Amino acid sequence: MDHQRHLQCLAWPQVEQLAAQPGSTVVWPWGAVEQHGPHLPLCTDGLFAERVLDAALASLDPALPILRLPLQSIGCSPEHRGFPGTLSLSPALLIELTVAVGQQLAAAGFQRLVLFNAHGGQIALLQTAARQLGLLSPELAVFPCFLWNGPEGIAELIPEPERSEGLHAGLAETSLMLHLAPQLVGQERPCDGTGLTIPTGWSLEAGAPLAWFSHNLSSSGVIGDARGASAALGERLFDLLVAGWRQRLDALLNSAWPAPH
Repeated sequence: MDHQRHLQCLAWPQVEQLAAQPGSTVVWPWGAVEQHGPHLPLCTDGLFAERVLDAALASLDPALPILRLPLQSIGCSPEHRGFPGTLSLSPALLIELTVAVGQQLAAAGFQRLVLFNAHGGQIALLQTAARQLGLLSPELAVFPCFLWNGPEGIAELIPEPERSEGLHAGLAETSLMLHLAPQLVGQERPCDGTGLTIPTGWSLEAGAPLAWFSHNLSSSGVIGDARGASAALGERLFDLLVAGWRQRLDALLNSAWPAPH
């Protein structure tokens, strides 16, 4: 662990000095404690967020003014309740948490906050929280982002129909976990929750999405096909994720955004 990038590992004068630098940025990784089928751990999203973020930060210029916060490991996961082990906080509580932490970072002098989220079920929630924080602390630019959105080349590695149907604990997530923490992956390779008949013009996540619950779609909790998962595919996915987020963070840190009013 690069302690110099972890805000909680620094003394307050170091934080004060870094926050005062132009473009000072804090990245807050977000995960979830939720079911990921019978073969992946509850911490899947949080583990991905931390491993990708730490690798991306390690490849940046050490002089750049960027720190990370500890992982927010419990998120908003009501769609996975009913499977033992899933823990979910309310949207109101997480918005309040984001605003409280963000306001204190702004008061310390930081100029940007990146909400680095790996749980698809809280994308819209963190976008809402970011806007609320922006209203109350307009001096802080807030960037809510999703681990799997942005880096190029990810979709090309996942064949159809898994690319469209593999929403949870399928080929991509199983492969990535096989690369990063194979000791946490069980022997099962489920294929579940696929081939669903969705009303024309609607979808589970893209376009006009449905407010779905995993227990209505899948008996195992998986929505996708993990049978072709491999550590080799996971390594390729990891490399693309790290390269993509390294590029985006570097571009942000070397920009003048937000422009002075």
